[in-house]
Amino acid sequence: MKPNYDKFPAIQVPFGSGRCVQGWEAVGARLKEVVAARKSARTIVTVECYTGVFIEEIVTALQKHFPKSSILRSAEAFLSPEEIERLVAPFNGSDDPVFGRMNELRMEDFLDPKKSAALRQQINEALTGLVFVIGNGASLIHPGDLLVYADLARWEAQLRMRRDEISNLGVENRKLKWSLQYKRAYFTDWRVCDRLKRSLMERWDFVLDTNRPGDPRLADGEAVREGLREATRRPFRVVPFFDPGPWGGQWMKKVCDLDPQPKNYAWCFDCVPEENSLLLDIGGIQIELPSINVVFYQPVALLGENVHARFGAEFPIRFDFLDTMNGGNLSFQVHPLTEYIREKFGMAYTQDESYYMLDAAAGANVYLGLRENVDPAALRRDLEIAQAGGAPFPAEKYANSFPAKKHDHFLIPAGTVHCSGANSMVLEISATPYIFTFKMWDWGRLGLDGKPRPIHLEHGLANIQWERDTDWTKENLVNRFEPLGSGDGWREERTGLHRLEFIETRRHWFTGTVAHHSGGTVNVLNLVEGREAVVESPTGAFKPFIVHYAETFIIPAAVGAYTIRPHGEATGSECATLKAFVRT
Repeated sequence: MKPNYDKFPAIQVPFGSGRCVQGWEAVGARLKEVVAARKSARTIVTVECYTGVFIEEIVTALQKHFPKSSILRSAEAFLSPEEIERLVAPFNGSDDPVFGRMNELRMEDFLDPKKSAALRQQINEALTGLVFVIGNGASLIHPGDLLVYADLARWEAQLRMRRDEISNLGVENRKLKWSLQYKRAYFTDWRVCDRLKRSLMERWDFVLDTNRPGDPRLADGEAVREGLREATRRPFRVVPFFDPGPWGGQWMKKVCDLDPQPKNYAWCFDCVPEENSLLLDIGGIQIELPSINVVFYQPVALLGENVHARFGAEFPIRFDFLDTMNGGNLSFQVHPLTEYIREKFGMAYTQDESYYMLDAAAGANVYLGLRENVDPAALRRDLEIAQAGGAPFPAEKYANSFPAKKHDHFLIPAGTVHCSGANSMVLEISATPYIFTFKMWDWGRLGLDGKPRPIHLEHGLANIQWERDTDWTKENLVNRFEPLGSGDGWREERTGLHRLEFIETRRHWFTGTVAHHSGGTVNVLNLVEGREAVVESPTGAFKPFIVHYAETFIIPAAVGAYTIRPHGEATGSECATLKAFVRT
């Protein structure tokens, strides 16, 4: 049967005709039109850029279309690279290949006051004509008579890091190992740019999509804002992305209709708004933006008042896929306790999670919790021996190995040792700070770069909850299904998560229509059984929304009541959704 997984879901923006253009010729013409309409002797166009944007491509296009204009780069106002290195050093974790520390740095901290004043003086001296101020922090040099925001999805930024195409904020380090660039972006650059972005969103005259070099899309700022508002009035999906890994499998190639050439696909980020993209269809032209923009612009409508009050403008639930089908085991790992992640890394909450088995082959297993009477000193010794190149770590001597089958649900509160074995397809449901995984054993294999992946043994050992032994794990973490209700053509079960975790999950099996309600909080769902279903509004508040097998979709808090039923080829057959929301 042909796969029907939609890899490029888009939101139709109402009244979008003529409000988005594509290509540098059209972008130049649109800006000329707007500048001319001002009928002013002098116009200052500020082009604020997210980190990772190819600024020189924009400069070249502006020089072509506006040859008589003046172009000033905000980079001229930055601190020296040496000063920036000193600025970020306390948060960069220079002795650690993965972890840094969250911080409150702002774009202003990267600018030299004297250099900034000199640039402003140049602008003020341009009494007539067209002046472009472009770059990171350009809006802090001059707010602009017109403000263009050049945006970039974080996934594309990561790919540019891997290709040695971009540097971190304010420095030239594109030859630095990409994982170290990513760490610095995660802890510093993205936070700095996001703080500035949030302050500018209501002022955007235009938004420039820079994700595809040579193929820009320029949309009216109000059209983009309307698209972000529209996202909170209806179900929507973010754009998934797929990545290979040393343990990756083959399941997603077939089910998600992926390019068969890569050796494997390990991950799919199917709902991680911090890193996924959002496609807005504005008058037939699609513009790609970071999906976190919805969280920034409409946090209460999306998240709900209670979730927003607790987490701020952050999306606290993550859905992703871990494909080990015909692959290998995940790393043997543990996640930090809340007090540990707060003290060591400046994060407010930790990565509690769970494994929902979308599929599993014969012999599949999950390592979860410790066996009875484990000696911490012996476990440490065997991990150290394995890491030093000695005997492989005997995981089954220390950790429980539970057989895994399709639709099992394993709950993993922070501090619990765990990993999925080979021949599984995991829907991972977790809190969002996904970078905080303490690998303690990686089965003696190398990463895709041919080098050992980082191990954080000391961090891991400091967080293991030793009392979570076999009996405790069986009682608390394995298939904690609880029937909650049933009706005509449906039944509902609670599947978790553990009481220590803030996420609740519910599974609905249905052959008919199931009534849902957002409950004033964001809902995240996946169609875990059935080829196709339709999400509808009982009041017609939004158009029917089709979802396919394994697709994750978001129901904003503002939606309220909605229904789900089998659709298309699934009509008459049993389907199932798994829903997650924040306990309030």
